[in-house]
Order: sequence, then C-alpha cells, then structure tokens
Amino acid sequence: MTRVHEHHVTNPATEERVATVPAAAPADVDAAVRRAAAAQRGWAAAAPADRARLLRRFADAVDGHLEELAALEVAEAGHPVTGARWEAGNVRDVLEYAAGGVERLSGRQIPVPGGVDLTLLEPLGTVAVIAPWNFPMPIAAWGSAPALAAGNAVLLKPAEATPLTALRLAALALDAGLPEGLFQVLPGAGDVTGRALVDHPGVAKVVFTGSTATGREVMARCAEQVKRVTLELGGKSPNIVFADADLERAAAAAPGSFLDNAGQDCCARSRILVQAEVYDRFLELLEPAVLGFACGDPADPATAMGPLISAAQRERVRGYVREDEPAAIRGTAPRGRGYWYPATVLEREASDRVAVEEVFGPVAVVLPFTDEADAVRLANATDYGLSGSVWTRDTARALRVARAVAAGNLSVNSHASVRYGTPFGGYKRSGLGRELGPDALAAFTETKNVFLSTD
Repeated sequence: MTRVHEHHVTNPATEERVATVPAAAPADVDAAVRRAAAAQRGWAAAAPADRARLLRRFADAVDGHLEELAALEVAEAGHPVTGARWEAGNVRDVLEYAAGGVERLSGRQIPVPGGVDLTLLEPLGTVAVIAPWNFPMPIAAWGSAPALAAGNAVLLKPAEATPLTALRLAALALDAGLPEGLFQVLPGAGDVTGRALVDHPGVAKVVFTGSTATGREVMARCAEQVKRVTLELGGKSPNIVFADADLERAAAAAPGSFLDNAGQDCCARSRILVQAEVYDRFLELLEPAVLGFACGDPADPATAMGPLISAAQRERVRGYVREDEPAAIRGTAPRGRGYWYPATVLEREASDRVAVEEVFGPVAVVLPFTDEADAVRLANATDYGLSGSVWTRDTARALRVARAVAAGNLSVNSHASVRYGTPFGGYKRSGLGRELGPDALAAFTETKNVFLSTD
C-alpha cells in the first residue's frame, strides 16, 4: 500500500494511541478496484449455494471472534463493552441473513403475448461501502453483506478514527475462504481515499453513511457518472409521549434512546415531545432515569455510556450547550483524560438551534405539545426524517401518528430502529434508499429483461 500518511488510532476514553494504520492513496484505490473486478467475475459465476456457504463460514468466523472484535470496538470507538458485543453479533447476524437470500434472489416471469418474458437480477460489479465512526462494525456489514451475497465485490473504507474492526473483518473473510480481492478494506481520509473510491469509474455503486453535508457531495460526485448511491445521513428524531402512555415505562426507556453511544447515533431521539398535561410528571420520572444511566469506563459491563469519539466532537457538542449552562437534567461524567460529556436534558423553544440541528452528542431537548396535530407538527418540523417513537396506549392513535410522521423508521412504545430483517433508511435529508431487510440484496443488482419469442 502506498503510504500517503499514517493515521493514529486513539482510544477516546484514555486518549492513548492504540494503533497506527497506513492510509490508501488514489493509486492504491485503483489497484484495489482492478483486483476486485477480477475476483468479482469468479464470485458472480459461482453457484449460489457455494456463495451462501462461504458467507455462512464468514459469519461463523465472526462468531468465533466476538470478544476480540468487541475489544477492538471498545479501544477504537469507546463503546461500552456490552454494546460492542451486540455490534459484533449484529455483523454475524447480518452475514447469516444475507447468506440466506443468495438462493432466493430470483427474477420474475411476466405474462406477455407471443412468448415468455423473464427478468434476471445480475450483480452490479464492484461496490464501495464508506462506513462511519459511530457504529463502524455493524454499518460496514449492512452494506457489505448484501452486496457480497448478490454477487458483487466490496471495497470498504472505514472512518479514519475506527479502521481496526474493518481490517479484522477482512482478515476473517479470507480465513473463511472468500476469494482474495473480493472484500478489501482501504483505510484513509475521506477527501483522499473516499473521494478516489467515489470517483473511480470501476466502482458501480457507493453506499455512504455519514453527515448530510458529505452525503450531498457524494451524491453530486456520483451523479457525474450516473452512479448508484445509497445514503444514510443525519437525524433529529422525535420521541412523542402522549398523556395516556405508560409514563413510567416511557421515562425509563427515554435515556437509552438518546444516550446510547453517547448520543452519537443518527437515530437518537433527541427531541422529546411530551403532552402538556403530563409534561411536569414526565420530567420528574425522567430525571432519575437519566442520572442512573452510568457513564464511565467502557470496559466495565456496568457502563451504559462511554466518551465521545474525539476532542473535536466534544467541542462540537459544547458549541450547542455549555456544561455550565442551566439544564433541566444534567448527569455526571469522568474528569481527566478522555473525551467525556455528561448526559444533558434541556428545556428550550422549538426553534432553538439545539432543538433543530443534529448535535450528535448526549443532549436532548424536551418540548410540550397540546394535541395529536400539534405533536405531528412538531415531529415534522425538521429537515430530517430517519426514525422516531410514539408512546400511547391508543392503538388507533399510534397508527395515525406513525403514518403522519415523515420518517423511515417508527416504533410504538419502543425505541427499536434497526433489525437486520427489516428495511432501514430515511426521509428528506436523512438519506436515500434502504438498507437491510428482505430487499437488501436486490439493491445491489441490475434488472435485465429477457423476451423469448414462441412464434
């Protein structure tokens, strides 16, 4: 690999260097694309059962190294170890789910006069997956697993801050028997390695997860070559609590919805909308739940929230709210080394910057609403539309509100946003396309129509 520079990987909980990784130059990207193209031809020609078998071996290899992968995630991303174990398990599950779709990726026979018409789903070729630093392992798998299952080669570019799990996954793929060159990892900077991947004519599709600003640039650059793109971008998701909800349960669940991964989650329910008549009571219930959300050493299984990813990210959060600014609820965080920021709940106007923009930190804003129409109005008063939650005992209301909120993933009396068996993606500026679910493989194929005349 041509060394443009070396990137130091830092443990965000201790600020200690844990690894040094060489970055890929544009020449490395070009060579990787050529290797991928050669490997992809044989992979696409392989029997579907053989592709599925190798992907299951890959999943088994991940399963055999869950603790190792989790430890890498703790070290490079600062994730609490319990969450990191879930993430490694999610990679395994996504690979197994994708493997199950290989032999079910079928076209259709369409009735036409004068012959038989059928469709074939053919792989695109080489797919670039550009993964973020907030959930580096699972999001890398969400793009890579279905792309591989559909017969494509994958070039994975991890975020600069979190390349270690991606590199280990690539090694496990080779150990499992995937062909050399089929699944490659190219660490490097977004404006060098990432741009070279996006611009390369040998890359048929780009799957990008990250900020909306960068997503717009990726989309514009792909448009120059009419290149396919899937974008999973920002969010400012609502957590809507109606007066008839189980308030104790809703309050107990709320901290995890915006403090998981220290709020560095595009699905974070960082706008808590509470019906006016139970607003004060909900805040009373919310306070002990937030204060009980343990922030500390990510290696401790009792820890629920770790640090932010970097000093720069901490400064970004501080730009929205100072630590000494009055807050409705403020938790505690370790002092000293590490990029710590306490859990913070604010009471603000709906138009305030912190209530409108994505903070990407452990900060939520609580806003009152009057009735169902007002709740929907507030929920949709954002440029984003990724996820959201509705808390009510009224099933009809739950369905009405879920239909009315402009977001791709809604949960009722729950904060679950991601399941590998269901589609995931956003409305508006939260992205384009869907990942996961039963249609994930088809998103990495071309549809070819074939007519056979019987005349």
